Amino acid sequence: MAEKAGYKKPKKVNYKKQKQLNRSKAGNGLLFFLMFICGVFMALPLVMIVNNAMKPLDEIFQYPPKIFVKNPTSENFTDLFVLMNDSWVPFSRYILNTIIITAGGTIGHVIVASFAAYPLAKHQFPGKKIIFSLVVLSMMFSYTVTQIPNYMIITWLGMNNTYLAVILPPWQYGMGLYLMKQFMEQIPDSLLESSRLDGASEFKTFWTMVMPNVKPAWLTLAIFQFQQMWAQTGNQFLRSEELKPLQYALQQITAGGTARAGAAAAVSFIIAAVPIIFFLICQSNVIETMTTSGMKD
Repeated sequence: MAEKAGYKKPKKVNYKKQKQLNRSKAGNGLLFFLMFICGVFMALPLVMIVNNAMKPLDEIFQYPPKIFVKNPTSENFTDLFVLMNDSWVPFSRYILNTIIITAGGTIGHVIVASFAAYPLAKHQFPGKKIIFSLVVLSMMFSYTVTQIPNYMIITWLGMNNTYLAVILPPWQYGMGLYLMKQFMEQIPDSLLESSRLDGASEFKTFWTMVMPNVKPAWLTLAIFQFQQMWAQTGNQFLRSEELKPLQYALQQITAGGTARAGAAAAVSFIIAAVPIIFFLICQSNVIETMTTSGMKD
């Protein structure tokens, strides 16, 4: 009857064919070419750091500078070892100080930001919006603006010339709190309510339900905070040579002039290698957990 009345069945649309037509090979090729160029420019400084660490002095001061080393040598690392052994503080002490400062600042910032973000994201209390507005406002000011207040607070607390003077200030960075709050808001309230109905305490709910689901956020935060803490010099608070980090040792080496250029290149390689390794370790976890973080009610 439908055919007699002039009814015609709608044609099936091949959506795969449409997608293929919308994405041409030339467009894909151009996209990959642009991505390759950007990748080369981003990787170029790292390639130069690795090659400079293995260059002899004549290649380091060669003009125009060459990216790749022609005659690789390990003399820069040998000179660095001899130079640091002749100093008042062993080179291993600078590395230990950097590890303590970096680990304390990174772990503390992630924990404090997570604890502070949880009530802002999943609880209702008076002044919640005002507090969050102040957190966002604090992100408008650079670290240079708050140097004097930070120094005064650390001095009043009697923490000058200690590890805590460098470790505690990064705990209050607003960027970490903002990032954690935005991710925690994506967690369904029903998931937290089911945990409470099972008899879990608020702390257990936070630690076993919230933190695993915001793993992409605190891993990303740990990467950025690790990079920032690894670059700390501690010049504002640390006066004892035994407490200075690796970045301070680099400044002292580069201040020695052209004769120490090879040792300075070796230290630059050591400083750059550790954050890169940390990033490569965390990167796979961030990408893996990002694909499963879109939970909604």
